[in-house]
Amino acid sequence: MPNSFFHFKQFTIRHDKCAMKVGTDGVLLGAWAYADKAKRVLDIGTGSGLIALMIAQRSQALIDAIDIDEGAYVQSLENVADSPFSERIRVFHQSLEQFASEKRDSYDLIVSNPPYFISSLKPPTENRSIARHTDTLALDDLIRLSRSMLSDDGRLALILPYDQEKQLYDLTESEGLFVIRQTNVIPVVGSSPKRLLVEIIQKPSPTLTIETLTIEVERHKYTPEYQTLTSAYYLNM
Repeated sequence: MPNSFFHFKQFTIRHDKCAMKVGTDGVLLGAWAYADKAKRVLDIGTGSGLIALMIAQRSQALIDAIDIDEGAYVQSLENVADSPFSERIRVFHQSLEQFASEKRDSYDLIVSNPPYFISSLKPPTENRSIARHTDTLALDDLIRLSRSMLSDDGRLALILPYDQEKQLYDLTESEGLFVIRQTNVIPVVGSSPKRLLVEIIQKPSPTLTIETLTIEVERHKYTPEYQTLTSAYYLNM
């Protein structure tokens, strides 16, 4: 039976009450998103609160975290309360649509590790279906509603399946947004990219930075670049 908790260097994540457990996708986005200068951050679909806590660790930002699933909401509240960053993080049990419809301040950074199994069979439990399928949050809605909450110089950072690259670029173009940074994530040396990390802004940029990040040399042997990216968080990096 997998552990119900995961220790990081400055906080602990319990994930026994939420559908989505601590995984590489969340850690990647939490470590990769540019948060150094952000004053206000929104984490959409926070799950256990992992990404919100990672960003709190390396910034002084005030962070709002939302999730539609009650178990995730309760879990993230507990994880935030037990962390050193509880005074800077607020958790809301709301859908993105509801949250965006209420007048709030704009955000310098919005992050999301969204549901993405668009065409796969649905999982057996309802909360896991909500967490991993786009029935409740389509990618176009995520981008459109995020844009409405970004500050003028705000950034939207996402992690997606690599095969959604074209869809992402089509959607950002239709919303008048621009991808300025992209990292193609390869799980192990010699394999093809499986994930896509992207940073999106509202103003045209003359440059688009595209990089590649490989996670493992072989099973449980991590590459130097992945170790560098995540060493501030993992206990044994």
